[in-house]
Amino acid sequence: MLLVGGVALAAKPINEPLQPIPAAKVTHPAKVELGKKLFFDPRLSRSGFISCNSCHNLGMGGSDNLKTSIGDKWQKGPINSPTVLNSSLNLAQFWDGRAKDLREQAGGPIANPKEMAFSHDLTVDLLRSIPQYVAEFKQVFGNDQLTINEVTSAIAAFEETLVTPNAPFDKWLKGDKKAINAQELRGYQLFKNSGCVACHNGVNVGGTSFQKMGLVEPYKTDNPAEGRAAVTGNDAERFNFKVPTLRNVALTYPYFHDGAADTLSQAVDTMGRIQLGKTFTPAENEDIVAFLKTLTGDQPRLVMPVLPPSSDKTKRPHPFE
Repeated sequence: MLLVGGVALAAKPINEPLQPIPAAKVTHPAKVELGKKLFFDPRLSRSGFISCNSCHNLGMGGSDNLKTSIGDKWQKGPINSPTVLNSSLNLAQFWDGRAKDLREQAGGPIANPKEMAFSHDLTVDLLRSIPQYVAEFKQVFGNDQLTINEVTSAIAAFEETLVTPNAPFDKWLKGDKKAINAQELRGYQLFKNSGCVACHNGVNVGGTSFQKMGLVEPYKTDNPAEGRAAVTGNDAERFNFKVPTLRNVALTYPYFHDGAADTLSQAVDTMGRIQLGKTFTPAENEDIVAFLKTLTGDQPRLVMPVLPPSSDKTKRPHPFE
């Protein structure tokens, strides 16, 4: 803060390729609360055991800290689970961008046989069998219509609130020079001057473009994901993935679409080589990692929802069949 004539004024934000993240503004609290219940409700899965929070654990940086997630009947997921935190700031959802927004994304895992392994029709039937859910949907949407569109709209409304402001680096961007130390500042300058900000920029420090994995040096992996090519059919976009956000990156290990990098140090080393053609020294790597840790913001503080009880008409799960 600056004092001018005895009046405290906010310091002028620093002009940088990264911008501080704003706090979430909740305009429809009842819709958000309904979405929160759905996000945590495992009954939206065939087994009655897997919820959205299973793969996007809000106590673990919005991810699950596994190379690939565990799906129905302990199936191995095809790709690393991206964080749900700040995901509303991405240009699209999923690594290959096949969902244009959070609402469209929310319906995907429910019906994916390797994830929640349910269906949209079964989801709607289940929710309609629970009187408290029926009443809440009517209160939120103003009618008796309860379809998958209302379900995904509510989940998306909740997820839009999952932003993480007030990271130390955000405070530095806003003018607090003491918010980060000398090593963290060196790391940021190296991050910027080496070209990392060409892809990891803006409010979300990424999430705004699709880029080829292995631009300078081929990336070797056993993961079969094709990236954008699987969506567009354009082979030139093979191995093009959505640039992940680096917000809270210290919490969202392991890294890359295949989860191959266990640590930030490994991720920095690999990205330097294959994307920038640069080999960072151990000291440089440590400085960049120190900077990346300053991107951890305030984590969502939630009161766990009390889920509406099933009725006698609610279909019971069969997790072992």
